[in-house]
Amino acid sequence: MRRVVVTGLGAVTPLGLGVRRTWRRLLDGNCGVVSIKDKSPQFAALPSNIAGLVPEGSKEGGWNPKELLGPGDERRMAKFAQYAMVASKEALDDAEWYPKKAPDLEATGVYMGSGIGSLDDVYDTTVSFEKGGYKKVSPLFVPRLLINLAAGHISMKYGFKGPNHAATTACTTGAHSIGDASRLIIFGDADVMIAGGAESCVHPLAIAGFARARSLATEWNDQPSLASRPFDRDRAGFVIGEGAGVIVLEELEHAKSRGARIYAELKGYGLSSDAYHMTAPREDGEGPFLAMKHALKHAGIHPDAVDYINAHATSTTLGDAAENRAIKSLLLGEHGKESASKINVSSTKGAIGHLLGAAGSVEAVFTILSLYHNTLPPTINLENPGDPPEEFNCNYIAKTPQDKHIGVALSNSFGFGGTNASLCFSKYK
Repeated sequence: MRRVVVTGLGAVTPLGLGVRRTWRRLLDGNCGVVSIKDKSPQFAALPSNIAGLVPEGSKEGGWNPKELLGPGDERRMAKFAQYAMVASKEALDDAEWYPKKAPDLEATGVYMGSGIGSLDDVYDTTVSFEKGGYKKVSPLFVPRLLINLAAGHISMKYGFKGPNHAATTACTTGAHSIGDASRLIIFGDADVMIAGGAESCVHPLAIAGFARARSLATEWNDQPSLASRPFDRDRAGFVIGEGAGVIVLEELEHAKSRGARIYAELKGYGLSSDAYHMTAPREDGEGPFLAMKHALKHAGIHPDAVDYINAHATSTTLGDAAENRAIKSLLLGEHGKESASKINVSSTKGAIGHLLGAAGSVEAVFTILSLYHNTLPPTINLENPGDPPEEFNCNYIAKTPQDKHIGVALSNSFGFGGTNASLCFSKYK
């Protein structure tokens, strides 16, 4: 079977632009969650008025589309597609993949998803249409709206003629994009895939909707950096965020033939469904358990070999508890780890919030870097694991990173509708 490796990384996150800056700030315990109540009266009136925002401006790590995008791109592309474009450029530069010959362009594809896409365009155009009718609708409305246009714009910019695809599976989108892209390589549809997810829907309507669904943190508006607290007993909802994560996946022999740096190997990809509820997980965590189990089966790896799990854990009461049960069920099974304290698991959402359709791909980037650097990234804001504490007895890498040899790691993502995915990465051997 064709093997798939990671040769390039790119990211736009609330910790700033670029993988290395984001990773450094993550390990330093920084947080990208800020107050948004001063942005508009609509935000201020909401029960949750905090978000993980990509910092703006021309200074290092800031988002400035005039410096980062080509002429006309800001007008043609919705913000989520802009984030995907910038993260893709970084990933391609990191991989040093600049194909020009027809066979290479035909063997390179893009798989870029988003959970919601451009809610701003939907809202603004609806208001304009209601007030002014047909002539107030931009001819770019539909192209900016369509989720697959992120992949389309990237393919057009670089001339990639391989698979051009998009996933939209709520908060599992980023992981599905990467996993599905790996299978396109395995089955020979491409030799190189630029894969990931992007999101930019920090909009009053989105926050209102999630707040009405009782999903968001509402008790920390005056202390934004403390609001996202995965696995903590005081967790009370997720913090909405924005950004993009992109990785370059490559067939192993193709990567070796051009002397590419290999960060890690994508060994397994598992999917499952809760088949239970629109927004709530099963209490026993069966769906996440099955996704991880299938990923390890596909990888041919025993659960006892897993050194680290980057959890989906969004800081919700039910979700974190269900995933915690699933992880312990998987790794403490027969012939598994001798105690829960040996299970290394963290949620990087404490630092960036929940990036919805981009979450899985950004967290895959973190998981790959943890393997490459033998560093466990921290769960910030974790003061007291639990509720009940006796169930939350793993090593959650509270507040500060830990050095550890990591040979195998899982990255989990779950979404509304009960959709689950787990990616299994390993050191390349």
